[in-house]
Amino acid sequence: MALTASRTAAALLAGLDPAQLEAVEVTRGPLCILAGAGSGKTRVISRRVAYAIATDTIQPRQALVVTFTDKAATEMRERIAGLGQPEVASGTFHATAFKQLRFFWPLLSDLPLPQVAASKLPLIAPLQQRLPGGYRFFPARDLAQEVEWAKARRLTPRTYTAGAAAAGHEGPLPPELMADLFRRYEEAKSRAGQIDFEDMLAMTVELLEGHPDALAQVRSRHRWLSVDEYQDTTALQESLLRLWLGDRDDLAVVGDVDQTIYSFTGASSEFLTGFGMRFPGSRVVYLERNYRSTPQVLAVANRLLAGAPALHGRAKQLIPTLPGGPLPSIRSFPDAGSEAAAVIGEARRLREEGVAPAEMAILVRTNAQLPEYEDGMRAAGLAFQVGGERFFERPEVRSAMRAVQAAARRSARTQTREDEGSLSASLLRIWEEELGFEPDDEPEAEGLRQRHASLVALLGLAGQLETAAPDADLTRFVADIEARSAAESD
Repeated sequence: MALTASRTAAALLAGLDPAQLEAVEVTRGPLCILAGAGSGKTRVISRRVAYAIATDTIQPRQALVVTFTDKAATEMRERIAGLGQPEVASGTFHATAFKQLRFFWPLLSDLPLPQVAASKLPLIAPLQQRLPGGYRFFPARDLAQEVEWAKARRLTPRTYTAGAAAAGHEGPLPPELMADLFRRYEEAKSRAGQIDFEDMLAMTVELLEGHPDALAQVRSRHRWLSVDEYQDTTALQESLLRLWLGDRDDLAVVGDVDQTIYSFTGASSEFLTGFGMRFPGSRVVYLERNYRSTPQVLAVANRLLAGAPALHGRAKQLIPTLPGGPLPSIRSFPDAGSEAAAVIGEARRLREEGVAPAEMAILVRTNAQLPEYEDGMRAAGLAFQVGGERFFERPEVRSAMRAVQAAARRSARTQTREDEGSLSASLLRIWEEELGFEPDDEPEAEGLRQRHASLVALLGLAGQLETAAPDADLTRFVADIEARSAAESD
């Protein structure tokens, strides 16, 4: 039996590179794995769990692997099960917390567990309509996202204003107005007998903090913890993780500061960068060998990463393992229009050389850039398909157009013009009054920048219409946008 276990353990180490091997063999104590893009972190996490079980470090049911998404949790379970350990638990923070909340709910209440709201929008939308006139057309999704940001940072309606100021955070509404909407959202949610996704975590934290017996059971079950995508952990998730861990240190975290993408929902890479301070003497392993990209691509990536601050005193680098490929071409342009024209021209050249459209992809930084590319592709006779969220379906675009449609209807009803002057000037006035939009005042917050960019793009489309039809009014603009939206959906 011992020989079989030894062979199994050895098989789990086969094929690992030196850094991966080091990470897998650290089965005790705090471990921080800094995993660059394409470095095989899922392989390392799954092998490490299986290796710890094969070497009798832990029992299968004592391990918990926390992932960022349900899809990642499913993949992790399949990987670990494929290594002969189907009993290992893997799930997101929310899914794991909700299992605990449901199990121990009778300790909190004799009533049934409230229903989990699939979305905040049904509760936020009516509150949005009661905002002062200048804010009524703000996208409800932006407001819901702000509530999520606040709750992820363990802020309440009462502490929101001070908390946002302390974080240097710019929300979609003035702080006092946002705090009031936050309060009314919580009241509406309570009246509806619902909880949201942040409540899953907050109520589990409250449960475990207030019931030592429940906490002891959870800690007895989950003795060996691994957390993936640790750079996108929120304060609320970190609070729950600390409760699960207690005064033990069998914790491995995996992350990459340069892949932090959910700060707008309250996530912070500070938990990853501060791991060594919380666990002095913790092991740090760097996964730097890249199995995804060519040396030419990684050379560019490493030049970009050279300006990033060193973590744990070590500069970040990605080491290639694949054969060479074509050199990336880096070009700059004086404006967005000439950039789009050049990209579309290159796509047309490749098509003429026999490259199939399905083998080409154009990536843009924001959805606000899409209309220019779509117009250019149609003019060039190139077949294309838009992936992700369509520009004209974005909440801020729909809100802006609702304001324009309302103004156009008022003009038709009263037989007066609300669009004196140029079309662009009329749109600016409407959006300034209804949305607080100022084209030259780009916000700092990422979500607000995206919204601002979308409205600037709409103004650009208005400018194109004015060039083609100098007498175009609001009604003509609405019809033009509806036609573009229909074409986008084809």
